Amino acid sequence: MASEKRSKAIDLSHHLSDYVNSFSVSPLKGLQKKYGGRKDMVSLGGGLPSPTYFPFDAIYADISDADRFPIDPPPPTASALSWLWRLFGSDKVHSTRVAVPKAPVPGDGGLNLATAMQYGPAMGILKLQKFIRMFSERVYEPAYSDFVTLIHTGSTDGWSRVAKMLCNPGDTIITEKWTYPSAMASAGPIGVRVLPVDMDGEGMRPESLRKLLSEWDPARGKRPHVMYTVPVGQNPSGATTSWARKTAIYEICVEFDVVIAEDDPYYFMQAGQYLPKSARVADGATSSGEDVANWLHSLVPCFLKLDRQGRVIRMDTFSKVMAPGMRLGWFTCNPRFAERLERLGETSTQSPCGFSQTILMKIIDTWSFDGYVRWLRGIATQYRLRRDFFCDLLGDAFDLRVSTPTHGTWAGCLVHTAYAKRPSSARPRFSEKSADMRKPLLSFVPPSSGMFLWVRLHFAGHPAALQNGGDEPVESLEERFWTLLADSGVLTSPGWFFAADDSEPTPADEDEDEGDGHLRLSFSFANEDEQKRAVKIMAAKLQEFFLET
Repeated sequence: MASEKRSKAIDLSHHLSDYVNSFSVSPLKGLQKKYGGRKDMVSLGGGLPSPTYFPFDAIYADISDADRFPIDPPPPTASALSWLWRLFGSDKVHSTRVAVPKAPVPGDGGLNLATAMQYGPAMGILKLQKFIRMFSERVYEPAYSDFVTLIHTGSTDGWSRVAKMLCNPGDTIITEKWTYPSAMASAGPIGVRVLPVDMDGEGMRPESLRKLLSEWDPARGKRPHVMYTVPVGQNPSGATTSWARKTAIYEICVEFDVVIAEDDPYYFMQAGQYLPKSARVADGATSSGEDVANWLHSLVPCFLKLDRQGRVIRMDTFSKVMAPGMRLGWFTCNPRFAERLERLGETSTQSPCGFSQTILMKIIDTWSFDGYVRWLRGIATQYRLRRDFFCDLLGDAFDLRVSTPTHGTWAGCLVHTAYAKRPSSARPRFSEKSADMRKPLLSFVPPSSGMFLWVRLHFAGHPAALQNGGDEPVESLEERFWTLLADSGVLTSPGWFFAADDSEPTPADEDEDEGDGHLRLSFSFANEDEQKRAVKIMAAKLQEFFLET
């Protein structure tokens, strides 16, 4: 989309908080920005240490090839495939050595230690800024012309800045019913409430969002004007919001003047629908330039592509596709918001890490744009393999029944409901206790993106929940089972971690029983053998837990 065919962002400065409006340009940063680019300038104005005394003469890194990870999974009929093959495709690992020298070289774009290790601008190294803006333009295609990209130190820092920029004490943020807990932890200390919106298999429900905004009672305070969302591989539910759903949500936000904070760390981990082993076929993918473009176009577009007004603040991160310790990501937003976010950065993180920026830019220079996208696609394939493997393990450990509900939270989704596996020696008649084990134990919808499996635990059928009219609260059962798993060597995340509003018990989803609980299971870290052991323990302990009296 050519820039001249797009309008500029509208003025949304009325959303800015009193706190962020009190910031002026940092005096030292202002001088640096105005005069720092002059080659003939002798600097006596700032407290910059001399690069002569930096204890680095050069740094070197052996970086992976862009095609390190295969994009075509192994044949589904192959047996006994090693975890190494899944990760690397072969036992031959190639890398390229890059170097960052200390002394500047003409045309190096600031990729030298004298520059990178010095105090720098809050927007980051210029060469990385340029790449990020080009990447956002080509991949996300913002619907307005004057968008700005601004480097931050990871999305936790990014969201913290956004919340301070947009919210005054007493304001209310709206988000999905289940959401990323660290993001909500940023709201409480600045006096901001969090209000959950109902979800389904595609994330936030537009009709619930509209109802909340249209029926807002002014007695509750100012109507919410900020929405936080994780639209792809949603944490914790794994839901991915479709283009049609995003369109509906965006138009509601336009109607009610809501700013969308789009936190999208799993965007490039879109894995598609989970298929059982018997239904999988080889991709036959290639790595040509045309295929790179086709893969990018196959991804569900982000809110930015809809954003004709500049009311979306998108937060990207390199944490999931490079390494969390790099602490690098970026905003894409309208110019006014970017300017205020920059002011906040000048007095908090100051500037992004120079080490991380130079190494990252060296990697991208080595790979090129197409190579970086090829890397992203390889990462997506790896997490798809992990997702498939983990769901396969659950299929082996339980009797899974697949259904497609016509109503409720998971309407239209392929819901996998797990029952205790019948022993091979079982006879047609079961004892009363064995019959209880045939009640549903857990259910899940395999995620189409991300790193997590959101599991519903059917505690309503637990003996403690059935006794005395169900006196045992779900939080207690959830915590008891979580503790049982942890004591048995399997660490998961309990559902109550992810309740958007932790001040009140989270109401049951539309199609679940009041006593049901949840766990978030991550398939992103543990290796093959560890996942096997974890699922085996979980299956045994869950059946044991349901036999308690």
